[in-house]
Amino acid sequence: MLFDLPDRDTLYRALLERDPAYDGHVFVGVTSTGVFCRLTCPARKPLLENTRFYDSVPACFEAGFRPCLRCRPLDPVGQREPIVSALLRRLEDEPERIWAEGDLVELGYDPSTVRRAFKRHLGLTFLDMARLRRAGRGMDRLATRASVIDAQQAAGYGSGSGFREAIVRLLGEVPVALRGRELLRADWIESPIGTMLAVADAHALHLLEFFDRTALPTELKKLREATRSSITFGRTPVIDRIEAELRDYFEGRRLAFDTPLARHGSAFTKAVWDALVAIPPGSTRSYGDIAHAAGRHTAVRAVARANGANQLAIVIPCHRVIGADGSLTGYGGGLWRKDWLLRHERKVVGVTR
Repeated sequence: MLFDLPDRDTLYRALLERDPAYDGHVFVGVTSTGVFCRLTCPARKPLLENTRFYDSVPACFEAGFRPCLRCRPLDPVGQREPIVSALLRRLEDEPERIWAEGDLVELGYDPSTVRRAFKRHLGLTFLDMARLRRAGRGMDRLATRASVIDAQQAAGYGSGSGFREAIVRLLGEVPVALRGRELLRADWIESPIGTMLAVADAHALHLLEFFDRTALPTELKKLREATRSSITFGRTPVIDRIEAELRDYFEGRRLAFDTPLARHGSAFTKAVWDALVAIPPGSTRSYGDIAHAAGRHTAVRAVARANGANQLAIVIPCHRVIGADGSLTGYGGGLWRKDWLLRHERKVVGVTR
């Protein structure tokens, strides 16, 4: 029941609301135009009697529909906008550059368009991202016990106050407190259901979460406290590895992960997480089932708290836990993502069996 294709009225309502839970799982053919679209297509919505719903791209083609040029249903779900990809490459290719709106204009971009695109994908503007990258270079110097002034100059800041403000905004600490400290690295990872933030050291992944989760700032604070470290933007081999494994996951080539994990929690919380990992892909369990597996038959509420404390989304699959009545229940990344992930795993398992 959880995974059956909903009735036509439900799907039409999802089309009107541009519900992202169905993106990549359900498509709509519009008989009045002859095109098929994602349910999230921004085009004007057709009348109910002009819609036909399909569960795959081949089914749309077989029915005689052609792909929409606006929502591009043949492109991978969640593909990054070209303007975002191009400017992120610029950041990597020109790490010393101090960016301003005028630079964007010289490159042929409209600053307001760039601002909106980056906010949609990463939750912050391009110029904010550039400033954080610069601050991160300074933090790298601080970690090697360089002086604050040397770190400030390495980051390209002309004033000490500007550098201090950037560091405090990023980490909540003043630069002098970071000297000689080993830092965790953080970077963005694109996924079909939204941008994720990965935090890792040289050995293990500490956090993987959707950037728009409201609890993310609290999770980052708890992580800094648990590790007695600070976080700077940058890459480690661990982040590269989880990005590759996530790509395989979303493309249906794997449903389990091998990246080393740093799990911060009590013995009971870790037992709950072990039980989550043991849930077969394409299957679900209730909170009561997890309590039983963790050896605490009556600790349903404690299981729910441990489930919510998971800081490694998808990798520790808390999305596979549902209500005792079979309904979708709370998920920090949003119920639509939980629904999407369950549908995706069921589809992959159905193909590989």
